[in-house]
Amino acid sequence: MHELTLGARGKEASIAVDINAHGQMAGIIEEEDGRQRAILYDRRPIELGTLGGSDSYTRGLNASGDVVGTAQNGAGYWRAFVVPHGEAMRDIGTLGGNSSYGAAINNKGQVAGFADTSDGYYRAFVSDADGEPIDLGTLGGRISYAAGINNHGAVVGTAALPDGYRHAFLTQPGGAMQDLGTLGGRSSSASAVNDNNVVVGASETPGRRWHAFMWDKGRMVDLGALIGYGDSFATAVNQAGHVVGSIRIGDERRSFVYRDGKMTVHPGGYGLYLVNAINNQELVIGATYVGKKFTASTMVSSQPAVVTHGAQDFMGAIAVVLIVATGLMLYRRRYRGIALRSAV
Repeated sequence: MHELTLGARGKEASIAVDINAHGQMAGIIEEEDGRQRAILYDRRPIELGTLGGSDSYTRGLNASGDVVGTAQNGAGYWRAFVVPHGEAMRDIGTLGGNSSYGAAINNKGQVAGFADTSDGYYRAFVSDADGEPIDLGTLGGRISYAAGINNHGAVVGTAALPDGYRHAFLTQPGGAMQDLGTLGGRSSSASAVNDNNVVVGASETPGRRWHAFMWDKGRMVDLGALIGYGDSFATAVNQAGHVVGSIRIGDERRSFVYRDGKMTVHPGGYGLYLVNAINNQELVIGATYVGKKFTASTMVSSQPAVVTHGAQDFMGAIAVVLIVATGLMLYRRRYRGIALRSAV
């Protein structure tokens, strides 16, 4: 196993959030004063700027190097953006409210995310041919959040039911939002989807634990049961159906890879602390926790190691649940806006 550290300078912190087949990476650098900068790693870090405000952060990129994320505008509102490779940052807009958040982008340039409406509720969206956001609706409740999109335009995320609980959803292009159910508990959340419509995320179990899942052809597979202990959260899946994610056991943080029907859990050691993405070449990226700060890193292996740390960083481990349950701004206050690739 070989680790490459892509981190920032001095007292800056950094996180790698997505990687494409060419090895380009989207990331975030946080300066000592807390200001965040959206970065594209393309042989060197390239700052992507803002929409007139002070901060920006990335969430994903596609095969062409187009980057999606969220940035402050001059009025201080957070707005979803796309940066076509080599071009300027463009505001995607909202669904009638003031704010929007970009979560993922596919190879066609379609963006998935969520935005507030004129009545103040967040709704999942996907961009149309003109780049404008389209409201994907809900599962009968008031809110929804999109977290991932595949190259066919299928979108996944989390949406509220009429009773207020939230379930993972899959929406095919032009179709209605599909409830993916749970592993027997009350809630679930989807974080990513590949081109075969394999969806990954996390679900509550009957015992009120959170388990990573893989949903395929109408069946939700409990990856957490294969692990056998701790709460687990799947964050990404590549086109081969290989899944990466995180496990919490007490105050200890571990990572896992589910590959070809086999679950590998890494018991400790120095390595990736936040596991955010896996590409088709099996590079796994995220961040290590070194010297009380995050440093963007990549593992040249589909089986990353992890580093353990105290309970104060457990919030990162449960980002799949946290962002959906309490909104992105609460999560940003916990980590000063450094965002995991997960369901938002």
